[in-house]
Amino acid sequence: MADLSVPLSTDLQSYVDARVAAEGFADPAAFVRALVQRDQDEYTRDVARVQRLIDEGIASGIIDDEPENILRQIMDEIPGRHG
Repeated sequence: MADLSVPLSTDLQSYVDARVAAEGFADPAAFVRALVQRDQDEYTRDVARVQRLIDEGIASGIIDDEPENILRQIMDEIPGRHG
């Protein structure tokens, strides 16, 4: 396992110490590892979500019309729209 040394301001160190005590972490390093793991998990979920949206967009096909025409059609379908 690699070591990482991160200097913290007094305020940040106090915050970390308080979180370690409140959440029952073994030590500050365990707290930082949990933060990094949570960030990694969120990043992985975000990348997967974006990839699903890209795949969905690709699978939806290509509309062979001008964007202005598509927008006009959508606007015309809005109930109560006067235009």
